[in-house]
Amino acid sequence: MMSTIALSINNKAIGPIETSDDIMMIEFLHEHLNMTGTKFGCGVGVCHACTVIVDNEDGSSESVRTCINGVSRFNGKKIRTIEGHAKENEFGEIIKLSPVQETFIENFSFQCGWCTSGFVNETTVLVERLKLMPIRVSEIETVIEKALGDHVCRCTGYVKYYKAVKELILSTEGLTRS
Repeated sequence: MMSTIALSINNKAIGPIETSDDIMMIEFLHEHLNMTGTKFGCGVGVCHACTVIVDNEDGSSESVRTCINGVSRFNGKKIRTIEGHAKENEFGEIIKLSPVQETFIENFSFQCGWCTSGFVNETTVLVERLKLMPIRVSEIETVIEKALGDHVCRCTGYVKYYKAVKELILSTEGLTRS
């Protein structure tokens, strides 16, 4: 069965385009849009490498796995992929990384990088949530574990990811409260 969908990806309108109802979003990103930054990991929604951000109409954002969600689930949605985080100039050249990307690089958080797009997107959602609802400094480790605990890094880079996220939260004004 076919459906017509329209959505926004990284502030760019996509569609209306006709797609098969059985295409997963990860396949749509890779094969139809040539956006390969979102990684296919396990294919069953366990590793979270394929996570993208869905921006909700109420201003909140959430992470959604693309290997277990068909493209039609994203119809009418505004999503962000890893390709949409860095600032680009008019020629499409990257001129500034996002704070999350910068802190992961500064902390050498990743090794092979396969899980990185999922970690960047999940951390971005976490930071956006903390801007609306700051946490106590004493809650940082618990909040990070809850946000990132389902993400799988086969190179075992968890310590560096978590350290980077903690540094980012502590150094970003307004994310914590006393």
